[in-house]
Amino acid sequence: MFRIWAKVYQDDHITKQTVYNGEKAFAYSDFFGYLAEMCSELDVPTPVLLKQHIFQYAKFRHVVFRPTDFMESVDFTKLVVENIS
Repeated sequence: MFRIWAKVYQDDHITKQTVYNGEKAFAYSDFFGYLAEMCSELDVPTPVLLKQHIFQYAKFRHVVFRPTDFMESVDFTKLVVENIS
């Protein structure tokens, strides 16, 4: 079991947040699915997931998505995804 906390920031303030509770063991191959589900719950577009994002999450236990990581325009400063388990 694992937990991932997703936070949407506008400047330095959290405007939306959610926690994803995984029932199975964490798998990096399923990371896009976890991300898409959290973004759907937050009602924000899903960012483009690159290998560098997965490496950053693996090494630092969090990853930051900036507006340039989205195909659509977004009205927030960043999306932070963090492991909290």
